[in-house]
Amino acid sequence: MRLKSEIFIAALTRRVFGQGGFAAIEHRGADEAGAIFIRQRHRDGRETLYAPAPQMMVEEAGERRFEKRLDRVEPAVIEDALARERRFDSDLWLVELEVDEIGDLIPLTAD
Repeated sequence: MRLKSEIFIAALTRRVFGQGGFAAIEHRGADEAGAIFIRQRHRDGRETLYAPAPQMMVEEAGERRFEKRLDRVEPAVIEDALARERRFDSDLWLVELEVDEIGDLIPLTAD
C-alpha cells in the first residue's frame, strides 16, 4: 500500500530537518495521491529537480520512486518545467530541499 502524499512529505521534511537541512512545501497538492516533485537547491545557486518515476520503473507495487529530471540547472529552467507540469496536474506537490546530498532521503530509480 502506498503512503498518502501528505504523510510521505511530512516524513521527508522531518528527516531533512533532523539531518540539519532545510525543507519547505512550496505547493500543496492532493493529500491522498498528488504527484510529488522535489526541488533541491544547491549552494552555487543551481537546482536539481526530482519527479515521480514512471510506473514501469517502480519495482515494488505501491513503492514511491523518483527520477532526476533536471540536474544542476539555473532556477529559471526548473520554473519552466514546473509550470508545464502544473498545467498538466494542478494537484501536484512541490517540496524544496536545501541539502548537500539527497543520499537516502528519497528512493531514486537507477540511471
